[in-house]
Amino acid sequence: MPITVEEFETARPHLLSAAHRMLGSAHDAQDAVQNAWLRVMTARPSPSIENPSAWLTTVTARVCLDELRARRRRNEAPLLLADAIPAAELAADEAILRTEDVSRALMVLLHQLTPSQRVAYVMHDLFSMPFDQIAHVLGGTVPSAKKHASRARQRLDSAQHASERNSRPDQQIVEAFLRAAQTGDTRRMIQLLAPDSVRDADAALLPRGARTAVFGAVDIATETVYFRDRIQSACRLTVNNKSVYLIAPGGHPLATIEISTANQKVTRIALRLAQADDHFAAALASTTS
Repeated sequence: MPITVEEFETARPHLLSAAHRMLGSAHDAQDAVQNAWLRVMTARPSPSIENPSAWLTTVTARVCLDELRARRRRNEAPLLLADAIPAAELAADEAILRTEDVSRALMVLLHQLTPSQRVAYVMHDLFSMPFDQIAHVLGGTVPSAKKHASRARQRLDSAQHASERNSRPDQQIVEAFLRAAQTGDTRRMIQLLAPDSVRDADAALLPRGARTAVFGAVDIATETVYFRDRIQSACRLTVNNKSVYLIAPGGHPLATIEISTANQKVTRIALRLAQADDHFAAALASTTS
């Protein structure tokens, strides 16, 4: 018997999760799953399928692979920045990250991978698809599928290990400040900020008329509370051997955070649009090429 609508609806949440990891977009994941169902419905009748969910996952993975390859042919940027994404789509991506507890840093780093590497890694390492099915999706052999997953793993692991190697001596101070900012703990932020500290930000990241520079621990801590939601979408990752704090709603870079310290106190906070941060842009271009 062919796959029924009920079987598809049962598998849909799993298919959407897998497609989101492969494509990095809830909107594109919805389209991919719907296209996968259309392919199944219009395919030639086949013998009884023992595992409809596994078969639907295979078809969805193939649709995602086609889309990733099409993006490359169109020379699209591998990683879209947050300000290039409609607000509704960005909110949907953020909702998935929070409800499914997806690693924000991983979603950014997955864009380093080739289409075949990304599909092989996501389907095997994140969703436990066997390599014979992955080979079928990729149109190659099992050893080739294993090699794609291994290379993806090496690239992602090297970024993680680089992050550990690049830990700064003042890492605990920086992390403590970010935790306080994420929870809106004004008192703790004031304790961690130097009395003459400075917060400097690109105007595009602020409400119209807001000060680009704020001085003093109390004023900085008070203002930071208003940006709590953005800071909650911050993550730490390593790009091209450079440790970066990144505000990435929905897994899409918006701004970099540079925090300077002295004598166990935060002395300066600089917020830069990701596209305007030359160091980040260069590093990102290097790792996603």
